[in-house]
Amino acid sequence: MPTYKAPLDDMRFVLNEVLDVEQLKSIRDFESLDVATINSFLEETARLAENVLFPLNITGDHEGCKHDRDAKTVKTPAGFKEAYEQFCQAGLPGFACDPKYGGLGMPAVINTALSEMFCSANLAFGMYPGLSHGAYNALHTYGTEALKDKYLPKLVTGEWSGTMCLTEPQCGTDLGLVKTKAVKQEDGSYLITGTKIFISSGEHDLTSNILHLVLAKIDDPTTPPGIKGISLFLVPKFLPTPDGQPGERNPAFCGRIEEKMGIHANSTCEMNFTAAKGWLVGEAHKGMRAMFVMMNEARLGVGLQGLGLSEVAYQNGLAYALDRKQGQPIDQKGGDENLSKPAVSIIAHPDVRRELLTIKSQVEAGRMLSYWVAMKLDTYQKHPDEKVKARAKKILDLLIPVMKAHFTDNAVDNTNGAMQVFGGHGYIKEHGVEQYNRDARITRMYEGTNGIQALDLIGRKVMKENLLGPYLGEIKADLLDALKNGVSPRLVFRLGYNAYGRVFKHTYKLRLRAAVAMLLSKAGHHKMMSRVMVDAGAMATDYLKLLSYVAMGHMWLKMETVARLRLKEKPEGADFYETKIKTARFYFDRILPMARAHSRAIGRGGCSTMSIAPESFAHTQTTIGDKAWSRPAK
Repeated sequence: MPTYKAPLDDMRFVLNEVLDVEQLKSIRDFESLDVATINSFLEETARLAENVLFPLNITGDHEGCKHDRDAKTVKTPAGFKEAYEQFCQAGLPGFACDPKYGGLGMPAVINTALSEMFCSANLAFGMYPGLSHGAYNALHTYGTEALKDKYLPKLVTGEWSGTMCLTEPQCGTDLGLVKTKAVKQEDGSYLITGTKIFISSGEHDLTSNILHLVLAKIDDPTTPPGIKGISLFLVPKFLPTPDGQPGERNPAFCGRIEEKMGIHANSTCEMNFTAAKGWLVGEAHKGMRAMFVMMNEARLGVGLQGLGLSEVAYQNGLAYALDRKQGQPIDQKGGDENLSKPAVSIIAHPDVRRELLTIKSQVEAGRMLSYWVAMKLDTYQKHPDEKVKARAKKILDLLIPVMKAHFTDNAVDNTNGAMQVFGGHGYIKEHGVEQYNRDARITRMYEGTNGIQALDLIGRKVMKENLLGPYLGEIKADLLDALKNGVSPRLVFRLGYNAYGRVFKHTYKLRLRAAVAMLLSKAGHHKMMSRVMVDAGAMATDYLKLLSYVAMGHMWLKMETVARLRLKEKPEGADFYETKIKTARFYFDRILPMARAHSRAIGRGGCSTMSIAPESFAHTQTTIGDKAWSRPAK
């Protein structure tokens, strides 16, 4: 049976020692924040995650959700409803929500730590409140005061939940093809008609109402074509009564549950809207702007899902490696006298250690990056200085696709790695680790495939919005800080080499920046921009990977710097800090070199990628090869 314990030591190290999250109390909205409060929330949430949610993970996967086609309802697995009630009683749905609507008003960075635990303990469960928080943010940002007063308090308490309804059978990424239509009524509401698919948490029995945020096009001649004509609507499952209770049933029904490879305990629904009543959120034809608030939150959340799954897979792989006895140490001398010696734990074998350290080094760097980026989100949302806010937003926007794509790519690799540690037992359901791999696979696809994240990074964030500079400035400052505080120059230079050029000198061209300069130099003039975009598309994933490995190395540099400073104080638990330094060394020795391969691939594949005609990809059945052929003599 699998196991999970919240990694509280590592969480507190990142939050309280590396990031010094308590400094957020200088922002008025966070004045009451202190270390004791942070630690208390972590410990209470860990107990809920370990003792209530984690035991439901395997049973929920086996049982799945049940759709009653006649009643058009969905029942979640046994124990989920009771667990959700405990989740709400702890005040967790409103943890990072506006106190005006009943929230606790805590920072996003602490909420990120709590969410990580839910993703590890029971990903399918965590998706229900996770989507509700995204709906809360979209309504809080763009809803009218009347909509906010009516709906936000119920989302904050968890009595009601939320969804995001984007995808349709004929369109996923290209939302300009949306066919769902909205017809305006005399009272200012709209009647929404259309079908949405892949709607996570679309129907369930955890809450008394579900608020669907639906993309649709207003049925009017003035509606612009394509994506410019999309609007966002709030469509409740039950129309609220004047006293705020669920009233008349709105015709927004689950047509079926999508049968999935993983996350069986989360209801992924086809949703049918048949003249369902809804209200405009934000401006007409500006729906994507409002939905992006929810989508960015979701992308950060999906990255966190990848991190959480990698953590729990690591814990189980480690437990098995410590317990499983097999073979003798690889450096043991041969001889008959050694054949009778007891077998050793498989963690003694170098390749098993490599597998585990690969996961460990990326999980810990990913945790650091998640919390660091979440702290930038707090700064952007709450800091009084507009310049500080603007800089934080640039770094946040740049790294959202990195977190979503790299963490979820890692989740698939890391859960595979944990299965590999188990050997054949990893392929057997009773050990539970194969579920993490099945659950992880979707994270690379939903909320924008990782290929789309790469295109967003290079095309929009780097080339169009020029967001790279502020982040490179952060790296430079931390490289200098690391050198000043005793981090090995060899490690500092390795990160500088991958980020900045051959050696760490500020006058050298930056690798990350040079790739973009190469694209633009190819353009020559505006007529060749189409060629540039083909090259950008071909190199996008390599560019995202290059930035991802550098960003994770950057986080290790920050953690090693603090670990070295703490060791000078001869603290209790010195082994924790020494292990941090050794894990950083592994990352720089074994993982960061992958960045160089992606750097070399950039700019070397646009032509070859697009040179083969679509019809030439298929196998043919002609007369090729049906006769012997001899190479002509020289």
